[in-house]
Amino acid sequence: MYADVAAYYSACVARHGATPLGVDWSCQATQMLRFVQLLKICDFSAPFTLNDIGCGYGALAAFLAMRYPKSKIDYLGVDLSRAMVSRARRRFSGPDRRFVVGKASPRIADYSLASGIMNVNCGHSRTTWEGYIATILRQMRRNSRRGFGVNFVVDAARRSAEPLPDTLYRTSPQPWIRFCERELGCSVETIDDYGMKEFTLLVRCNQTAAA
Repeated sequence: MYADVAAYYSACVARHGATPLGVDWSCQATQMLRFVQLLKICDFSAPFTLNDIGCGYGALAAFLAMRYPKSKIDYLGVDLSRAMVSRARRRFSGPDRRFVVGKASPRIADYSLASGIMNVNCGHSRTTWEGYIATILRQMRRNSRRGFGVNFVVDAARRSAEPLPDTLYRTSPQPWIRFCERELGCSVETIDDYGMKEFTLLVRCNQTAAA
């Protein structure tokens, strides 16, 4: 499954380059809007460390530099695709910005984010894909001291006038809220009012819970 995901996104970036289309987003405006929601988990009043899971070509690193130029953020981008990481390193590597190839972050950080990596199921069954998502969420919990943010395509999108590809995983917030609360020992905030057919979960870690 990891190989399928890596191949899918490597093909996207080969076809479209280091652009939103290269990570399967329609445009930069919606990509940035997702970043705004996910970053609500972070406290920018003090320095922090951040894992970007499924970092792609490093768009979040660029967004952070643009929107929070005075904030001290130790950023680590992680991606399954070597092609993505290669582009990210060429464009955005620096003293506080690193990129690695991998399934999960090799370090524990204050926060972790994952934008869109739960959505394209690469043709796998719903049960198999949900097992994959659960694994990612457990990894993010283990590697996050304070909290993490993820987003999903909302199930109601099936009724949209705009048809969506069959390869998109669609869900409602409740199953993953329950998972994060019961399995991971976290509290969860849902954001679903930003004008898109999706939702964002901000998951705050209970420091006394087992990871």
